[in-house]
Amino acid sequence: MKILILCTGNSCRSQMAEGFLKSFDPFLQVFSAGTRPEKQVNPKALAVMEEIGINISSHYPKLVDQFINEEFDYVITVCDNANENCPVFTGNVHHRLHRGFEDPASATGSTEEVFQFYRKVRDQMKASFWEFYATLK
Repeated sequence: MKILILCTGNSCRSQMAEGFLKSFDPFLQVFSAGTRPEKQVNPKALAVMEEIGINISSHYPKLVDQFINEEFDYVITVCDNANENCPVFTGNVHHRLHRGFEDPASATGSTEEVFQFYRKVRDQMKASFWEFYATLK
């Protein structure tokens, strides 16, 4: 099973989703990419994933174009439709899905409030991607 997770910056939500799916099943081929990748994975995303034992520190943002000639069973967008334009993948895809999540990088407030928002989105993503993974069996 080959899965591509897409968002704009490929620094936060798509990286967390990739981490979750790989943690659920190491035999899944999971990749993430963005249309305008950032320079690095968001440090707060790294931290909140590490809190639950998922290390994504070896991940790095990638441009979606590098996957355009590959075939995927699923391409899943994770942007929040209300606030962003989701990227479109024009490669060979069997199933396209959207699982929208708020962007934790947009959180404001105290350090603790910001981290609470990251944790909320992380936990929503874990539940959503576990539900998705359960349908693959």
